[in-house]
Amino acid sequence: MKISTKGRYALRMMIEFGLNSTNTTKINQVAKNQQISEKYLEQIASTLIKGKFIKSIRGAQGGYILAKDPKEYTVGDILRLTEGSLAPVYCLESNSEPCWQNNACVSKKVFKSIEDAINNVVDNITLYDLIEEEKLIRSTNLKDSNPNNLDIPKNPISDHNTISEDINKSDSAMTKI
Repeated sequence: MKISTKGRYALRMMIEFGLNSTNTTKINQVAKNQQISEKYLEQIASTLIKGKFIKSIRGAQGGYILAKDPKEYTVGDILRLTEGSLAPVYCLESNSEPCWQNNACVSKKVFKSIEDAINNVVDNITLYDLIEEEKLIRSTNLKDSNPNNLDIPKNPISDHNTISEDINKSDSAMTKI
């Protein structure tokens, strides 16, 4: 079984919405953060709206917002909405016609075990779990981008004045020599 880009991008979009779950998030923000086409994200958003996973808010402060608490979504819910069945073979899908070997198919047991394992994983990971992991990764990446853990000045203008004063002191000290 292979998850399509639609399913993967839907998860990434839901994570972005969940990172800012009290405010709306615009598609262009998700596109920029995740490096995904806005047009493709709009198509996925339409699916998520129809499934009542997200809400669309119009207006200047508009965008998208999760319809429920992140703890109420599982990865399985999101993937099933965007992918359809997660069954590894057609005969295990709920609406499939049984094949002629249905009662004597040894391999069906293997595929059923695979399906059960997949469902066990995706149904036991919540969107909240992914959001918390994403926060951890982003904070780690932020620290990694500042390897010496230097305090980055919040007001570079005031720090610029301090640097200028230090240079002036150095210049006057050099003049005395």
